[in-house]
Amino acid sequence: MLGAIIGDIIGSVYEWHNIKTTDFPLFQKRCRPTDDSIMTIAVAEGLVSSWEKGEEEIRKAVIQSMQAWGRKYPDAGYGGSFRKWLRSANPQPYNSWGNGSAMRVSSVGWLYSSLTEVEKMARLTAEVTHNHPEGIRGAQALAAAVFLARTKPDKNVIKAYLEEQYGYDLTKSLDEIRPGYVFDVSCQGSVPQAIRAFLEGGSYEETVRLAVSIGGDSDTIACMAGAAAEAYYGIPEDIKTKGLRYLDDCQRESVNSFRRFVSKLK
Repeated sequence: MLGAIIGDIIGSVYEWHNIKTTDFPLFQKRCRPTDDSIMTIAVAEGLVSSWEKGEEEIRKAVIQSMQAWGRKYPDAGYGGSFRKWLRSANPQPYNSWGNGSAMRVSSVGWLYSSLTEVEKMARLTAEVTHNHPEGIRGAQALAAAVFLARTKPDKNVIKAYLEEQYGYDLTKSLDEIRPGYVFDVSCQGSVPQAIRAFLEGGSYEETVRLAVSIGGDSDTIACMAGAAAEAYYGIPEDIKTKGLRYLDDCQRESVNSFRRFVSKLK
């Protein structure tokens, strides 16, 4: 999931100042972890804390973790409906189709050992807020992309599965998408673009650069694309080191704890 977080950090300065090129400084002083990173950490922590428990216990743990992390970092850039959900004493899903369900799901692709489990748990993490069919579809597709990226060596296989299972059009190149692409926070309008960046990218860095270059919701697209790219390529040590510097001690320890947990599953 670190690939998602670093993608978010890199893209954070371009969310409201889009850049339609891959030629930009990878890290800048103004870069920061946004709500994408905070919720990625929160979902991962919720899943680990409820490991091997029943669905209801897992759902409660994910909600509790998301609310705890969201309240700890209230200025990370949450949307209005999600902000209300974070403060609610009885948080309920609100039928969102936004890409928040997909940007936070990358840990699912690392934790579970079958595609069936991954898609089931992606649905669970989405439904606590994003119970709209598109919100669920986006989360499942991104989690599946991460799982397939770390288990299947052929991108054509990954592309074919995501197109067939989720109905996303992944045929258009980024060069075709980029000129007319505008800000779009929906799953259906950003998840396929992030996946396309992963399919075209030849490395972790190139994938994130391509994702940012699309424009639109740059931090989230880079977060989602970076999640799949990490699973496929890994993250270069220099990028990993620089990216981790933008996290505070609490965030960094949670990321490292997750990585240790995943390593024990192998």
